[in-house]
Amino acid sequence: MKAVILAAGQGKRQRVNGDCKPLISVLGLSLIERVILTAKKTGIKEFQIIIGYNGLKIRNHLGDGSRYGVKINYVFNEEWKKGNGISLLKAKNYINEPFILLMADHLFDEEILNSLKEINLEDGECILCTDRNHNKYLDIEDATKVLIENDKIIDIGKELTIYNGVDTGIFLCSPSIFDALEESINNGNDTLSGGIRVLADRGKMRTLDVSGKFWIDVDDTKALKNAQSLLCRQLVKKTDGPVSKVLNRHISILISRFLLKKNITPNQISVISFIMSIIGAAFLSMGRYVSFVAGGVLVQLSSIIDGCDGEIARLKFKTSQFGAWFDAVLDRYADALIILGMVYGFWLFHHNVIIWIVGFLALMGSLINSYTADKYDVIFRRTITTKKWKIRFGRDIRLFIIFIGALSNQIFITLVILSILTNFESIRRIIVLKNKYTNSFVEKWIDLKPSSLKSEQLLPGLKFQKTQHIQRTRRNGY
Repeated sequence: MKAVILAAGQGKRQRVNGDCKPLISVLGLSLIERVILTAKKTGIKEFQIIIGYNGLKIRNHLGDGSRYGVKINYVFNEEWKKGNGISLLKAKNYINEPFILLMADHLFDEEILNSLKEINLEDGECILCTDRNHNKYLDIEDATKVLIENDKIIDIGKELTIYNGVDTGIFLCSPSIFDALEESINNGNDTLSGGIRVLADRGKMRTLDVSGKFWIDVDDTKALKNAQSLLCRQLVKKTDGPVSKVLNRHISILISRFLLKKNITPNQISVISFIMSIIGAAFLSMGRYVSFVAGGVLVQLSSIIDGCDGEIARLKFKTSQFGAWFDAVLDRYADALIILGMVYGFWLFHHNVIIWIVGFLALMGSLINSYTADKYDVIFRRTITTKKWKIRFGRDIRLFIIFIGALSNQIFITLVILSILTNFESIRRIIVLKNKYTNSFVEKWIDLKPSSLKSEQLLPGLKFQKTQHIQRTRRNGY
């Protein structure tokens, strides 16, 4: 599926931030780059960009799209001073199938496009994504309002006083939009809303409610600041532990916003965090209180910096499986070296052999804890809804415990705590996941009709439940 992006307007309200609105930077990338790369994540690889005011700047900046892994074609709108309906109409000769329509200054969550692309259009129909519960960041006075009834648009326009939705600027259009725009322009309305109103009068304008999902119209300086704040807020992951949520993320996001201005890659940040861990481990191995403090501080700083690689990768659309794997490998080496440093530093002055046993248990627990956390998050965590399992015991907590232990000069106690907590957490996860997986599997198959149950699809231990279910069904006459 192709996408059309409207980028021909002058953007007077953003002039203070730059003379070309689509190229205004938002956390290291221009507005239009964010639009393109977000759409690309949903599988869209071909773009028709309608340019006008400062169109040459946009073209020179984006090129043919090859550096983004997409194909870009430019359509020039010499009437860019007029309504945006004319801009879209310029794409008529280049589009002959359903397409996604986007605005160069509207940022959004990729899930909105994923939901939109799954919809099958009826003949001549178009769909507008609307927000029926708009967020506090929206300038409602300048927003395009929509009156919706039974998921159909009744009326649209900025001047509406009675409305129950807001236009997000994200559409799934059929080529019928071009005929509607021509009719609207002939009637004296050259806006996109005019064409939408024509389709609405024909009963061909549906809506998709995206309330609660991220989107924002970056139309002025205030909206630009809000967009930056919202993008940073999205960097907090569901799997973040309590230390990350309360402390680390607040600091790492500030560092990431600074690093976005530098030519540094996420993998380079992973290496920097790893080096800090090595230096911290070296200080911990010296065995003196001052070196413990220095080592503990460096370990905690490395934990904070460790969040920056993922943040920058997400903000710059540079996430990769290799990057995630590379970071995980460095973290495991760092964890091992930090614990080794603590053990050696304590043993250096106390020569207590027990520290090596405790250290081994702490090391083993930390590594297994990391491994089980990965499986827990990726495979099972989404299906676990019980609130008591929501707290995630992860690396952020382990390194923070080490930080506190180093400051308090309690290395032995710290290792004991780590050995107990990490191994207990791994065992707890095994029990929780086993029970959850078994119960879900039984419920899934018991709810099926007998005709759809196949013995070879069931675990051997579940054949008894299948047989009982079939017998009960037959007795009840189904």
